[in-house]
Amino acid sequence: MTGRIILLFVMTAAGCAGTQTSKHPQNVFPVTDGWRFIRADVNSAEAVAFDDSKWSQVTLPHTWNDKDTVKGGNYYRGPTWYRIKLAIPETAKGQRLFIHFEAASLVADVYLNGVHLGRHRGGFTAFCYELTPYIQRGGSNVLAVRVDNSFFEDVPPLSGDFNIYGGVYRPVWLIIKNTVCITPLDYASPGIYIKQTKVTKEEAIVDVLAKVSNGLDKPAAVQSRVTILDANSTIIAKAQESANVEPGQTKSVNNRVNIKNPHLWNGRKDPYLYQVKVELLYGGKVIDEIGGTLGALGLRYYSVDANEGFFLNGESYPLHGVNRHQDRPGKGWAISYADQDEDANLITEIGATCVRLAHYPHSNYFISLCDKAGLVVWAEIPLVNQIYDTPAFAENAKQQLTELIRQKYNHPSIFFWSLYNELGNSGRCDEPRPLITQLNALAKQEDPTRLTTAASNEPSSKWPGLRAIADLITWNLYPGWYYGAPPQMNQLLDKYKKDANDKPIGMSEYGAGANIRQHEQNIKKGPAPGGNWHPEEWQAIVHEENYAAMEARPYLWATFAWVMFDFGSAWRNEGDANGVNDKGLVTADRKTRKDAFYFYKAKWTTEPFVYITSRRHADRTDPNTTVKVYSNCDSVELKVNGQSLGSKTETSRVFKWFDVRLKPGLNTIEAVATRDAKTYSDKCEWQLVEAIKQSGEPNK
Repeated sequence: MTGRIILLFVMTAAGCAGTQTSKHPQNVFPVTDGWRFIRADVNSAEAVAFDDSKWSQVTLPHTWNDKDTVKGGNYYRGPTWYRIKLAIPETAKGQRLFIHFEAASLVADVYLNGVHLGRHRGGFTAFCYELTPYIQRGGSNVLAVRVDNSFFEDVPPLSGDFNIYGGVYRPVWLIIKNTVCITPLDYASPGIYIKQTKVTKEEAIVDVLAKVSNGLDKPAAVQSRVTILDANSTIIAKAQESANVEPGQTKSVNNRVNIKNPHLWNGRKDPYLYQVKVELLYGGKVIDEIGGTLGALGLRYYSVDANEGFFLNGESYPLHGVNRHQDRPGKGWAISYADQDEDANLITEIGATCVRLAHYPHSNYFISLCDKAGLVVWAEIPLVNQIYDTPAFAENAKQQLTELIRQKYNHPSIFFWSLYNELGNSGRCDEPRPLITQLNALAKQEDPTRLTTAASNEPSSKWPGLRAIADLITWNLYPGWYYGAPPQMNQLLDKYKKDANDKPIGMSEYGAGANIRQHEQNIKKGPAPGGNWHPEEWQAIVHEENYAAMEARPYLWATFAWVMFDFGSAWRNEGDANGVNDKGLVTADRKTRKDAFYFYKAKWTTEPFVYITSRRHADRTDPNTTVKVYSNCDSVELKVNGQSLGSKTETSRVFKWFDVRLKPGLNTIEAVATRDAKTYSDKCEWQLVEAIKQSGEPNK
């Protein structure tokens, strides 16, 4: 094979929302209840004596844009304040305290007892500050946070087809550690990095690096001890290293562990996870420990071939999946663990083998669900549409990429770091290639075990060589929606394959809008993308024909349908809904799977089912219709008003009966699928409300 990019590596799964959690000796406390909030900028709100009694009471996670993003784009983007009296446990006496924010959008200034701890610029990654020097032992401690989701010229994203919800929208944690500890301050990572040296079916060599911080006023002689356990909690490997850490310094301590004949993490087929426990010893005692959900270890290797696609553990493994945004109606980005569980369950139900987390870093909790489910993950920074050619912008882009990689480093499901999405609108930058080159080099420096990619839609003549910077090329293409007809996908893919010069190409976005309340019988052509008519039937046609073109081209290293769930985009007013991008395969509230969802379920899953499309088009005006059914069974029989119209077999998983006649009034439509002598059925009812006189008799 030619054009193959090969990596041999091991990664671990982080968990519990990305915080450092273990029963002993480390303590972690959620800072959830008791917050005061005001949607305004207030002078001196960081002061301990400031009176916040008239502010609203809120619980984290929280956003102030949970409802105003559906008002035609005029949602509040500006400064706000959060305050809380921080309870310090008695167990914290003589120990170090840290405050860990999983995310706050977009810029956050954090104060403790009036002291400015720091400013974090970026709305999707975690940040952590040490509180120890500023704590009032035995007294009141006020944590104040100014959060601002205004437009900042040096903080991407500068634009994008999604809302910038403001708030402390992911959990906040108080972390208590011993004076000598594994630091939580290394870009708010867990402080441990589990890296491959070599992974094959015969052997895995794993390097486990711990960053040890010494808060004493004297050197500390420590030991880092690593234990690997299998899924049954049986110890299979151990290692221990000693180090001297100078006072006030942080030192990296590495352990190397060998695993013979490893049980590999094999995607959806077998997402096997080992457990890694890292203990820090001082004076012969364990003084810090990281393990549990943070130490779930998945071992695998992979390659990408320009002609044959993606390989996992030496075997062909087609990557077909979806894009995901993290928001929900009435919640914005302030979603719960249960919400994220539901998202992961729907993505696995459809049969996806991969998911692109667009267009910014998603939570560690959700990525942990992907680790456990065996979903291959594309993770990216919010470099969307526009770039400003300033040192401050470049610095922040690098900061957000570094945070993404260090905070998500230990997830086995992440295979790809994405550098940008659609730089067609360059903002105040006529030449984005230098920055993208720097970001690609930074990604390789931070993590040489993964590949880089980017999502493109710009013509090749605009910035020659831009798409060649990352390891992999992917395209956002919308034939049948924004331009052309659905079959045009065939010509586009052939052209871009030829232009790629033996570099692997994939599909990062494709799709069409759909409103489940809008339907068009016997639809022949697509609607206006920006119009108020988005019939569900056209979305299904676009996905069927676009995906047929992709399925016929095994050289595509991955395909990601746009998008799994409808999501908020305040400027949109189309398909009879304000503030919603309706290209989802599932509605934004996650309650309705659209027809196109079942198309992919038929293509990607093996659990037998049958589904009649256009079922929500209950009131019909034309007695002559096509009935379309999706199923992954061997054959499907159609019955209309109890009369069989025959059985069909279809390798495309799309079964059609043409020129079906409906009778005036109520019609019962039933599909009966057969596999291995077992039957499965689906049924719906259509009402012919106005019988148009045509030749032929309706089915009875």
